[in-house]
Amino acid sequence: MITPQDDLLGHQTPGTFAQAGNGDPRFTERYWYTAHPVDGTPLIIDIGLGYYPNRGVMDCFAGVTVGRTQHNFRASRQLGANPLETAVGPLRLVMVQGLQEHRLTLSDNASGLSFDLTFEASFPAAQEKQSFRERKGQVDEDLARVAQLGRYRGWLVVDGVRHELTPSTWWGQRDRSWGIRSEMRTDFANPPMQQHSNFFWTWSMFQCETVGVSIFMKEREAGKPYYLSGAEFVRPPDGSVRKREAVSATHDIQWADDPLGQSMESATLRLDFEEGPPRVLQLQALPTRFYLKGGLYGGYGGWNHGDDRGVYAQAHDMWNLDDAQTRERARTLSDHVVRVTTDGLSGIGISEYGVAQGFARYPAPQRFPAL
Repeated sequence: MITPQDDLLGHQTPGTFAQAGNGDPRFTERYWYTAHPVDGTPLIIDIGLGYYPNRGVMDCFAGVTVGRTQHNFRASRQLGANPLETAVGPLRLVMVQGLQEHRLTLSDNASGLSFDLTFEASFPAAQEKQSFRERKGQVDEDLARVAQLGRYRGWLVVDGVRHELTPSTWWGQRDRSWGIRSEMRTDFANPPMQQHSNFFWTWSMFQCETVGVSIFMKEREAGKPYYLSGAEFVRPPDGSVRKREAVSATHDIQWADDPLGQSMESATLRLDFEEGPPRVLQLQALPTRFYLKGGLYGGYGGWNHGDDRGVYAQAHDMWNLDDAQTRERARTLSDHVVRVTTDGLSGIGISEYGVAQGFARYPAPQRFPAL
């Protein structure tokens, strides 16, 4: 199908903009953002948008956790004749300056959430190592991802309360990914659900005033990652930025006595590099989390990422995170706010993590699902 975007530069194949790569319906491009107060106030914002050119669909979510209540907004549209407009219903993303400044807006809607936010980069973007995986001779995932730390300004309204965001008080992170993405199917309303075993994983991002760190690690045996992509940025007094790529990493996690799910209490992460000293990060988990089921990760209520819901569809709900049934459906995958200290510096960030049954290092959390 020909669309107005075909008059623009940027084609990567002989196909039109309406088709990506070899036409695989799993081809996905995604934006993701999260922001939280530096002082640890129990509040976190999560925002995401997914583009599925070979399905003709774009979807989005926005959510806010305040204390122990999570507010969720979800929407989907068919691409129609304007597939590259980064907007779904009331939510819109604008790339004001690539790799530097993005504007995120959510106009008034039935969920009670609205915002006008600007992400401003605090460190350069880090391109992760390509995530390529085959299963039974078929490509299961072939994904590129870029992660970046930043600060936020603007305003947020949730449940009638307005919050003002400034770069000195609200920090956060974003990522951008594209390619063949492995599908998650962990929705009670849409069986069969995927079963996972024998692995530990974490995708985490942290920043202090002069240091930024991102890490993505997957293991089947502690101390032997089968996937590791980590970067450190250091800004000395002259304002330049130095980057180092991690060559190895270790972890030591203490788990909270949470009767409803997997919850990290504290951790020590160590990243080693080809040159220079290691980076040791001490993490202290704060109570605040946004569970990504609210943004359809793994599916929720029979709706999964990329599903064609018609010309336009939206939904919203509010979760009590101390309710056992809610937490059972929310599972583990979440953006968990953590305080970080390293080399006398203090900062903040988020950690996503999970432990599947059979991973010998951490047996206690395995009574709950890893994702």
